Amino acid sequence: MTLVSPAKAGTETATAPPRRRTARRAAGLAVSLGVLLMLVAASIAIGAKSIPPGDVWHGLFHYTGRDTDVVIRDVRLPRTILALLVGIALGLSGAVIQALTRNPLADPGLLGLNAGAAASVVSAISFLGVSSLTGYVWFAFLGTAVASVLVYALGGSRGATPVRLALAGTAVYAALYGYINAVELLDSAALDKMRFWTVGSLASANMTVVRQVTPFLLVGTVLALALGRSLNAVALGDDTARALGTNLGRTRVLSMAAVTLLCGAATAACGPIAFVGLMVPHMVRALTGPDLRWILPYAAVLSPVLLLGADVIGRVVTRPAELQVGVVTTLIGGPVFIYLVRRRRMAQL
Repeated sequence: MTLVSPAKAGTETATAPPRRRTARRAAGLAVSLGVLLMLVAASIAIGAKSIPPGDVWHGLFHYTGRDTDVVIRDVRLPRTILALLVGIALGLSGAVIQALTRNPLADPGLLGLNAGAAASVVSAISFLGVSSLTGYVWFAFLGTAVASVLVYALGGSRGATPVRLALAGTAVYAALYGYINAVELLDSAALDKMRFWTVGSLASANMTVVRQVTPFLLVGTVLALALGRSLNAVALGDDTARALGTNLGRTRVLSMAAVTLLCGAATAACGPIAFVGLMVPHMVRALTGPDLRWILPYAAVLSPVLLLGADVIGRVVTRPAELQVGVVTTLIGGPVFIYLVRRRRMAQL
């Protein structure tokens, strides 16, 4: 019979719960990845036009240029890839903003980033005659970057606090949307072209847009995931974060850079999509607790699950027409978000 010393037994008892929590979180993440893969398959197979599974397979792996092949390879596949990338971007940017501002109701709109993208796009349409989605991408990304720099400067730069950032973002949001409304009132063509983009849609996705935004999304994703430990310290308060050795200025700069890359590229590609970056981090916290090292990976998986699911629903509920994904996420996200924030557990976050 093997005897275990009391000290060793106590150590094993103390370390068992964290190990079980880690195992549960890892298992949950694996299940979430499985759900995501199923929705990727559903997004390729299901659409406004019914296509038999055999033709879906043929279009993916034995492309010959027939009509169903074109629908699968040139329409649904780019749309699915873009939804996957945009979902990851929205989930990560929402989680980072909420951690950075210590505000569970924060989203990219709070910091004026969507307003920056919209202001840049409406300017390009009205003054430069830009009319294609590939042209919108670069102007929307530029507008997001300028808005983030402006918010960070108004918020105090390296001395920025969560409250200052939120106030600066609100001010920039109000000013930019005043400008957007003025331009749209004076230019009916700009209003007509902006109407579709501001709803949030994946219908115009193509591989050119995917290739344009992918480098920004990859860099932003890696940067956001690397900030988990630092953002955990920031969530404890500035004084505690400094005591733990966290460089607050650097963390805020890198966080703003990650959010700019993620939100800018996502908004540029398909317009502002509401509730994904706001709602998913709340759902994730209920599964993982407050640890950003787990919240960020979960958000990167569950946000595209929500976005792909919403896009598939939008394709089938109004066949043969389609409902834009931004409309579906609003219809789904509004009631769910109200339910989440009314729960006592959510109110304590």
